[in-house]
Amino acid sequence: MRAVIMAGGKGTRLVAITKNEIPKPMVPILGRPLLERQIEVLRNNGICDIIMVIGYLGDKIREYFSDGSAWGVRIRYLQEEEPLGTAGSFYYLKELLKEEPFLLVFGDVIFDIDICRMEAFHRSRQAAATLFVHPNSHPFDSDLVTVDPQGKVTGFDSKHNIRNYDYENCVNAGLYILDPSVCDLVDTPQKRDLEKDILTGLVKSGRAVYGYRSPEYIKDIGTEERIARAACDIRSGFIIKKCLKHRQRGIFIDGDMVLAGCGMENENEAGMEAALPAVNVLEKLNQSAFLSFIIVKEPYVSGENRQEQKREFLRKRISTLLGSRGVFVDEILFCTHYSDEDSIKEAFGKAAKQYHLDLPACWVLGNVPEILFCGKHAGLKTALIAGKITGGDGASYKIPELICHDLNGAVKQILEES
Repeated sequence: MRAVIMAGGKGTRLVAITKNEIPKPMVPILGRPLLERQIEVLRNNGICDIIMVIGYLGDKIREYFSDGSAWGVRIRYLQEEEPLGTAGSFYYLKELLKEEPFLLVFGDVIFDIDICRMEAFHRSRQAAATLFVHPNSHPFDSDLVTVDPQGKVTGFDSKHNIRNYDYENCVNAGLYILDPSVCDLVDTPQKRDLEKDILTGLVKSGRAVYGYRSPEYIKDIGTEERIARAACDIRSGFIIKKCLKHRQRGIFIDGDMVLAGCGMENENEAGMEAALPAVNVLEKLNQSAFLSFIIVKEPYVSGENRQEQKREFLRKRISTLLGSRGVFVDEILFCTHYSDEDSIKEAFGKAAKQYHLDLPACWVLGNVPEILFCGKHAGLKTALIAGKITGGDGASYKIPELICHDLNGAVKQILEES
C-alpha cells in the first residue's frame, strides 16, 4: 500500500514557531519535524512508497527529504501551484495511484497506529473508503460521523448543527484508506473538500464507506499547546503504548455505576444522568494508557430489530451524557443480564479482539458479584466496589483482587500500581 501525505499547510496559528520560514508539516517536535515522524511510522508499517502533495514553501520539504532514501523510503512530490483543498489534488493523483488502496495522511497530525490492522478492516469490507474514527472529550463541538452497527458510515453530523438530539461519540480523526477509484470523482483541478464533496456523495450513492474505530493515538498539532502536549506524550511513551501492535490493558465498569437514574420506561424518556464519581474516574482513564469500557445491562425487548434500536438509543444517550461532561468510553458493551455468563463473556471477547486486549492484565469493576464472577472466569482481575462477596456461584467465587469503598479509589489504586 502507498501513502499520500497532504503537506501543503501554512500553519497560520503556528507562526511563532514557523516564523513563515517553514511549512506547517515541518514544525519541530522535540527537535524533529512532524513530517519526519510520520514517515517513520509509515516505514515501520511497511509503507515505503510515499507521495507528498506540497504547496506553501514546498521547497523546504524537498530539500530536507529529497527522494527519501535516507529514511528507507521512496518519496515523490506533487506540487500544487495553488491550494486545492483536501481533495482537489486527486485530479493529479489518479495517474499515480492504480489498483491498490492508498493511505491518506494529513501533514498536521501526529499518530502511531497499526496500519496493517486498519488495512485488513478496509479490505474485509471491500470498502471504497475507510475513515479512522474515535471518541473524544468534546464531541459536542466536533464534526461527527454516523455509523450503523456494522460500522458502515450513514452520514456526517457537522459541528455547526444545532444538536437538540443524542448522538454517538464518533469523530473523524483525519486518516483514511481510499480505493484509487475515489480519485476519479475529481474531474477538474479545482479546490475540493474531501468530506463534503467526495465522501458525502459516496455515502449518498450507497458506496461502501466504513468507520474504523480505534483508541490509538492520532492528534492534530494545530496550536502551540497541542505541540507541547504531543511532546509530553512522546517523552512518556504514551503514543507508542496506545498503538494496537501492542497488547492493551482495559478496565470494564459495571454500567449501573457509571449511570444514575436509569428509569427509562420507553425510548422517548431521557431519565439518565452521568454519575459524578464515574465522570471523575473516566477522566483519569481517558488520560491513562488503560482503555475504558462500560457493560450495560439492556432491558429485554422482543424482536431483533427492536433490540438493536434499543441498543442504539442507549449508546447515543450514554455517549451524549458523558461527552457533555468532557469524558468518553472507548466502547459501550451490552449484556442481557449480569447473571448471563455467556453474554458477558461474549462482551469481553468482542472487546479483546477489536482492541487487542491482554485480558489477564484487564480489570472488571462492579458492585454486583455476578459480573465479577464472569470476569474472573474470563481471566480478568476483579475489584468489588462497596458490595458483599455473595451472589452468583458463591461457593466457587474467588476473592477479588481489590475490595474498595468507591470506584475512584479502585481506579486510583490500579493506575498507581500499573
